[in-house]
Amino acid sequence: MTETTLPRKTPVKAAIAAWIGTTLEYYDFAVYGTSSALVLNVLFFSPELPQGLSVLLAMITFAVGYAVRPLGSLILGPLGDRRGRKFVMMITLFGIGGCTFLIGCLPTYAQIGPLAPILLVLIRVIQGLCLSGEQPSAITMSLEHASEGRRGFLASFTTLGSSSGTLLTLLVFIPIAAMPSEQLLSWGWRLPFWASAIVVVAAYLIRRHVQEPPEFVKAQAANVNVAPLRHLLRFHWRAVLRIVFCALIAGTSYMMQTFSVAFGTAGYKLDKPTMLLTTTVSAVIALGVTPLAGFLVDKIGRKTMFLIATAGVGVTMVPYLWSITTGNWSLIFLFGIINYSLFYSMVNASWPSFFAEMFPGRLRVSGLALGTQIGFAISGVIGPVLSTALAGPDLKDWVGPSMVALGFMVLAGISALTAKETKKYTLKELDEVQQSEQETSVLTAAAMSPSTAARGLAG
Repeated sequence: MTETTLPRKTPVKAAIAAWIGTTLEYYDFAVYGTSSALVLNVLFFSPELPQGLSVLLAMITFAVGYAVRPLGSLILGPLGDRRGRKFVMMITLFGIGGCTFLIGCLPTYAQIGPLAPILLVLIRVIQGLCLSGEQPSAITMSLEHASEGRRGFLASFTTLGSSSGTLLTLLVFIPIAAMPSEQLLSWGWRLPFWASAIVVVAAYLIRRHVQEPPEFVKAQAANVNVAPLRHLLRFHWRAVLRIVFCALIAGTSYMMQTFSVAFGTAGYKLDKPTMLLTTTVSAVIALGVTPLAGFLVDKIGRKTMFLIATAGVGVTMVPYLWSITTGNWSLIFLFGIINYSLFYSMVNASWPSFFAEMFPGRLRVSGLALGTQIGFAISGVIGPVLSTALAGPDLKDWVGPSMVALGFMVLAGISALTAKETKKYTLKELDEVQQSEQETSVLTAAAMSPSTAARGLAG
């Protein structure tokens, strides 16, 4: 294939396509997480259960969507490296949005009894499987469409969707949470789930016009027949494991968006709309901080930025949770903004390029998907569930949950220290830097003879 037949890079279009898809992802998960803290614990579980237990069960259903994501990554990651980044982005778009809409249609415990939480968990499983391929494909798409020297900046637009998705959720939920209890619990809670259909349509209209990155098209034309998952686990398992531990820092975000809301409203009886306003304001500020931090990622390095951000987000979760126990809204807003708007925005700006560049292009979606989804699954389960359990039956203990956040910080920081700094390399150079001599020999054999490659990979 000649250079003239390759699709041209369209960085802006790719960044917007990645951003709006991740907005949908975080909208759907934030809708569920916020609902689980405010209404799902009431609607989908027996009213005879203690409040602390019903909140814990709601958090467990939230965690189920993360627990299945590693399984989905085994399917969608290799599909992204074989069939294309855009191919997976379209599958996940409709899978995620469709599941969210269906949750809004479910009958409650009062209507069908124990079948209600069973159906809820089933839909969460399907949604979690779809989510496992969304961000890895979107990050890879934006990274490979970016010009050299701007990869960190362009890739950060993918995770900018975490702020815009959270913001969109809270803008919808604040007036709904202020509804009279009877209306909220009868039909009002369904509206945020149904609203996901609007985001799906918008994302589809944008994504259908984005082409596969030139590097991917060129690699496909070379027709090197390797099995992405087998190749990944043979030659790049250390990078996958590194990302698993680094991705644990995401647990602090889940604590902020789900556990802290339940902690404040159920444990300390703080006003629901005002508690949601805390994360709303933080998300608004993060919309400006994330791309700025993404710009700095290309200047000071992915690894440096990630380490600074990880330390900051872990440490500041402690005073944030403590401030909730005081009921002082000034302190709650202050520490919430520092934690999420500043430090977690820096995490979100740095990890897409930091993690993705640990792999050569032919394995990028598979490696990114497997590493992040295992890490997100662990932290998505441990963050809200363990924090809720450690907060006690009355949801008033802030010390135990604080230790959870600090544990995430330590594990992620130590793992990040073992990584290379990749900002100085081009994408082509990364393909060489991130592979061993043994791997190079297997790829050379694959290019010459598919049967030889199959024997080399099997060995």
